[in-house]
Amino acid sequence: MNRHSAREFILRALYQREFVDTPLAEMLSEIDPGEQRDYITRVFNGILSHREEIDELLGKHTIGWRFDRLSLVDRNILRLGAYELLYSDEVPPEVAIDEAVELAKEYGTENAQVFINGILDRLWEERKGK
Repeated sequence: MNRHSAREFILRALYQREFVDTPLAEMLSEIDPGEQRDYITRVFNGILSHREEIDELLGKHTIGWRFDRLSLVDRNILRLGAYELLYSDEVPPEVAIDEAVELAKEYGTENAQVFINGILDRLWEERKGK
């Protein structure tokens, strides 16, 4: 499994958690994450542990929309991108944003990639300025 596939798995796992509190270990038992197991575990658990803060930050940037009104898929793509931007030193910011945009193209709502790119870019610019 490559890193992009790991992000797709994290997105599916986050989406599933919106409905059923399935342990990550159980979800991982259904695939072979190979060398991405640690990354998946770290990012998935990191998103869950920082979810309130991430949602609050993202909510400040969803101008014209309440964050909780976004589709579940778009919200979780934003959470993944924001987590990688703010909490992951191993992923360059440009890669985090680009990967979120690619996930939005494939799984998000219509025009989600533009929306997600704009929000994550503003979030990153704001963080760089601090």
